[in-house]
Amino acid sequence: MSKNESVNRVRGPELELATTVGKNDRAVVIGLIAPEEDSGEPTLVIGDGLLDDGQADEISAAVTALGARGSHGEVVRFRAPASLPSEIVVTVGLGDTADVDSPELLRQAAGIVARELDGIDQIATTLSTVDLGAAAEGFFLGAYRFDEFRSDKSRPRKSPPTRVTLLVETKDKDAKAELARAAAVADAVAIARDFVNTPPSHLFPEEFADRARTLAAAAGLKVEILDDAALDKAGYGGIIGVGKGSSRLPRLVRLVHTGRKDSPSVALVGKGITFDTGGISIKPAANMDQMTSDMGGAAAVIAATILAARLDLPVSVTATVPMAENMPSGTAQRPGDVLTQYGGTTVEVLNTDAEGRLVLADAIVRACEDEPDYLIDTATLTGAQMVALGTRTPGVMGTDEFRDRIARLSTEIGENAWPMPLPTELRSDLKSRVADLANVTNHRWGGMLSAGLFLREFVADGVSWAHIDIAGPAFNSGGPWGYTPKGGTGVPVRTIARVLEDISANG
Repeated sequence: MSKNESVNRVRGPELELATTVGKNDRAVVIGLIAPEEDSGEPTLVIGDGLLDDGQADEISAAVTALGARGSHGEVVRFRAPASLPSEIVVTVGLGDTADVDSPELLRQAAGIVARELDGIDQIATTLSTVDLGAAAEGFFLGAYRFDEFRSDKSRPRKSPPTRVTLLVETKDKDAKAELARAAAVADAVAIARDFVNTPPSHLFPEEFADRARTLAAAAGLKVEILDDAALDKAGYGGIIGVGKGSSRLPRLVRLVHTGRKDSPSVALVGKGITFDTGGISIKPAANMDQMTSDMGGAAAVIAATILAARLDLPVSVTATVPMAENMPSGTAQRPGDVLTQYGGTTVEVLNTDAEGRLVLADAIVRACEDEPDYLIDTATLTGAQMVALGTRTPGVMGTDEFRDRIARLSTEIGENAWPMPLPTELRSDLKSRVADLANVTNHRWGGMLSAGLFLREFVADGVSWAHIDIAGPAFNSGGPWGYTPKGGTGVPVRTIARVLEDISANG
């Protein structure tokens, strides 16, 4: 597959609106609400006028006969009534009445069904009568597959749904706009997933930058790419220091979405380590293959900036994305080396596996030169994030008010970032014997927080700033769940998108 084909391939099903089940819809997906009492019967979610009473009665009788209870994520399938122009009916449990009001639980239920329906190319669903946007996102993300590197002998013979018809009572302008937004958000998440899932043999700094350029230019973004020579000349000591151990040299990508006149400005920064061996401070071999995901922050920032352009958000967004490969070699930086970050701060590198903060520091200083109102950086930065919060909960640090705003918005859309402190007593542990800063402390306590304190040193005064640590949430090493596949998850694209929309609306 060529490079352009790989970055422009279909990432999810086509989404469309309709008011009736079509003759080409091979399955009809219906939500099921659990009864309030054990002896009660589950309730079908079918909307007004989408199915007639006879069809509803036949489906309800089948649900009862099969013992479906409507517990969240429960999937039951059976032959459709003869009066329905489809082959099967599939019910998915939405939980109890309170759960139905949760867009995230609906999104997960839709994703579960999309994963269960391999081999059924076209489906229709009434889940859209509960929350159109959540249902659309869930089906798109749940149907996501990454088969680019499989040959025919290992590629699955059955495909996920390629077309999803979302049944609504009326196809008005609001419904069309909501569907368009949901499709754009889901596709942006899939872009980030694609980047993370692409192996480092095929996604190294130069290639990553080229693919970002292709996608960004197609979305109408301005693109600037600095190669290793330009980075060295301009004094990007962090990016050069991390990348000089690899034969595949670093890049810095800048993407610009211009908002309306006098609109707020947001800087986005994402860590783009295309593979992380740890450098001279080499990692253990076990699970090192998962370091293909160490550019998850960069993937999310690129995708979110493209999404801002596609949605034409009235906010100016500039992404500054450092890309490097952290390898051990005769040219690699050593523990004990001192480098000069962009802007002049010197850093003693005590551990070459704490490299993400070095490339981010350069990018943050450059981003602040644009005098943004807000700055969000995100990275698969510390194993300490997973120790503190597990593999599904990002940690967010920064300016108190902005940190809390991001955590609240992230929780609303289901990515569930959690606010974390930046304790002043940990700052002294970043003192260096020979330089302005050390890149790590001399202990393992509060590692995520110490990394946040390090980054704060490079944020300009007056900028509302937040750092989102996604070390665990960016990559799912376990089995698929909800709409989340194994591998790249696309976190925190939806959080960043929601924050950009909130800033667009409220400043």
